[in-house]
Order: sequence, then structure tokens, then C-alpha cells
Amino acid sequence: MDLCEQLLELEKELVFSSFTSEDALALGLVFVRLAREKGRGIGIKIEKNGHVLFTHLMDGTMPENAAWYDRKKRVVDRYFHSSRYVEEMYRALGTTFAASGLLNPEQYQAVGGAFPLLLQGAGVIGSITVCGLSGEEDHNLCVQGIREYLQIQGREERA
Repeated sequence: MDLCEQLLELEKELVFSSFTSEDALALGLVFVRLAREKGRGIGIKIEKNGHVLFTHLMDGTMPENAAWYDRKKRVVDRYFHSSRYVEEMYRALGTTFAASGLLNPEQYQAVGGAFPLLLQGAGVIGSITVCGLSGEEDHNLCVQGIREYLQIQGREERA
């Protein structure tokens, strides 16, 4: 399975059965904890239907981090896939998003760190974005946090 297929499989796996403002807060705090465990500061933004439910810039970040998470999340909003998938999709085509994406690079950046907020039965309803590390690290942290929160959510639903 190539990387693009693996990234699409993640999108099939990381689907929420429900997602509220309380979920956004709890998920955002999972990202804060994971970043603290790594001794790193990150920016986090979670949106549902264009409504910002959680945003936080940890100590060690700069105002540019807010611009970065917005640039990444716009890629999810436009393509309905993770920013890492869009980056790799263009790479598989033998080009780059910057060269062939036809979107303003000051507004859109296809590097890892933004993931679609996927709701079972509805599809993409928003985005979950982290930034402040490398694109690959941002992507991995995003996936780790979502996966961890879905496990917590699943345990609570079964209780």
C-alpha cells in the first residue's frame, strides 16, 4: 500500500460518532498534554461547520503559528482530505502543491498537520489542525491525538 492509500485509510479509521463543543475542548486538551509530554509548544485549532470550537497557542509558539494552522486547515476545507494527503497526492503526480495547486500559498499550505473532522453518516464537517513542529510531526501528533480521543469517546459510550 502506498503512502496516499495509507493516508486515505487513516481518514476511514478516524471518524467520530458524534462531535460537540465539549468534545472539541477535550480533544484540544489531549493535544496540549501530548505536546507537553514532548516538551514542545504547538498551536491547535478545531472547527466544526466553520465555527471555531477550540483554539490554543501554547507557550513557545508565535503569532505566525495561527497563520500556519489557518493555511493548513484551508487545504482540508478545500479538498476534504488531510493536508498531508494533499501534499503526498501532488508528490505522487510528480509535482508539488505550491507549483500546481493553483491556490495562493499565503492562504493555503499543503503540509502535514490538518485533518478532516469526519462524522459518521455525514462526512467532513470541519477540521482539526496542529502546527509548530515539522509537517510530518504535526500530522503524526494530530493522528495520535484523534486516535486517543476516539478510544476515550468509545469507552464512554460503552459505559
